[in-house]
Amino acid sequence: MSRNTALATRQHDAVPRGVATKGIYATRAENATLWDADGKEYIDFAAGIAVLNTGHRHPAIMQAVRDQLESFTHTSFNVAPYESYIALAERLNKLAPGDFAKKTLLVTTGVEAVENAVKAARHFTGRSAIIAFSGAFHGRTMMGMALTGKVHPYKKGFGPMPADVYHVAFPKTYHGLDTAAAMANLRQLFAADVEPARVAAIIVEPVQGEGGFYIAPFDFLRELRTVCDQHGILLIVDEIQTGIARTGRMFAMEHAGVVPDIVTMAKGLGGGFPLSAVTGRADVMDSAQAGGLGGTYAGSPVAVAAAHAVLDVVEKEGLCARATKIGDMMQARLKDMAERNMFNCIGDVRGLGAMVAFELVKDRETREPDAALTNALIAKAEEHGLILLSCGPDANVIRLLAPLTIPEEQVRRGLDIIEQSLAAVVSA
Repeated sequence: MSRNTALATRQHDAVPRGVATKGIYATRAENATLWDADGKEYIDFAAGIAVLNTGHRHPAIMQAVRDQLESFTHTSFNVAPYESYIALAERLNKLAPGDFAKKTLLVTTGVEAVENAVKAARHFTGRSAIIAFSGAFHGRTMMGMALTGKVHPYKKGFGPMPADVYHVAFPKTYHGLDTAAAMANLRQLFAADVEPARVAAIIVEPVQGEGGFYIAPFDFLRELRTVCDQHGILLIVDEIQTGIARTGRMFAMEHAGVVPDIVTMAKGLGGGFPLSAVTGRADVMDSAQAGGLGGTYAGSPVAVAAAHAVLDVVEKEGLCARATKIGDMMQARLKDMAERNMFNCIGDVRGLGAMVAFELVKDRETREPDAALTNALIAKAEEHGLILLSCGPDANVIRLLAPLTIPEEQVRRGLDIIEQSLAAVVSA
C-alpha cells in the first residue's frame, strides 16, 4: 500500500467527510514544486488556493518567521500589543486605494475578515441589510455562508442562515449576463425586497473565485460605486483571492479605478501563514466601541512578520508585473489550444493577471457545462505531475493559480501537461 493510500484510509477514519481533499499528501514543497508522501513531484498550479503568491517557503519569508520566533510567538494584541502589527496596518493603509484616512484590523482567516467588514458596516451605518452576488464565495461561517451565492456544498443542510442578506445577479458576459442586466437586477431588488435606505453594504469580488473566475466588468464596479454613493451604502470589496499582486495590481479593484469603503484581504497576505486584514475608511473602522473588534489570535506576530516579508518580496521582485507576464503566457497558450478542433471543448478562456481560467463545455453553441470532462482532466493532469483546481457553479471551470515566483519554464511545462492531458481525456 502506498503512503498516500494509507493516509487516505487514516483520514477517512479520523477526519469528517465534510472536509473535502485531494489524494495528494504533501511532505515537502519549494516555490512552485510539491512532493507527496510517495515521493512524486508536482508542479503546483493551485498555490494553496492563491495563498502562495510568493511561492512555497520563500527564503525571505522563512527568515522573517525565524527571526520572530526568537522574540515571541504570541501575546494577544489585546493584552500586549506589538509594533509589527501597527507597522503592517500602516503599510496596508497606504497600499489600499483611496485618498483618505484609513485604519486596518488584523484577524486570522478570510471569512473572519468578511465577518468583521460586515460588523463595521452595520455599526457605522446603523443599517442591517447586506447585498451579495450569485456565485459569490465569502467563507463557511454562518455569515460567510449567508453571503455565499452557492447552495451546494456550502449551504446545504446548514440553515437557517443569518437574516437580512440578499443576492443579486453577477455579470457573466460569457453566459450573456452583462452590466446592464446585473444592474437591472439590483434595481429590482430595491423595488421588491429591500429599500436602499436599509442597506448597510454591498460586498463584491472583483473576480469571482470559487464562483468561476468570472471577471466583474470594470463599468459594473464603477456603477456599483455610484449606487452606493447615491444611497449612503458602503462598498466592501473582497480581495481575499484577488489581492496581493495576483491580478497584476496589488488589488484587482485598481484595474477599474474603483475605491471601496472597506477591503478584505487574506490568502496571499500571509505567504502561507494564517493572516487576514480589513482595511477601511478611518471613520468606518473607528465606529465600533473598544472591545467590539479583535480576537485572541488576531494578528499573530508570526504571521505579521511573514506578511511584512511578503510585501517586501512583492515590491523587490516586481510580482505585479510578473503576474501579468505569467497570465499572458497562460492565456495565449490556452487560446491557441481553443482554436484547434481537438479542443472545441474549451468554451472560454479568461483571466486578469495570473488569475486565469478556462471553461469546458459539451457544445460551444449551447455552452452546456462539462463537469465530467473537467474532473477527468484534473485526474489526468495529476497523473502527469500537475496540480489543478476546478471551480464554478457547474464545476466545469479549471482555474490556474501558479505562484507568481514560478520559473517561466515551469509554467510552460505545466501548460504542456494541460494540453497533453486534455488531448488524452478528449480522445478517451
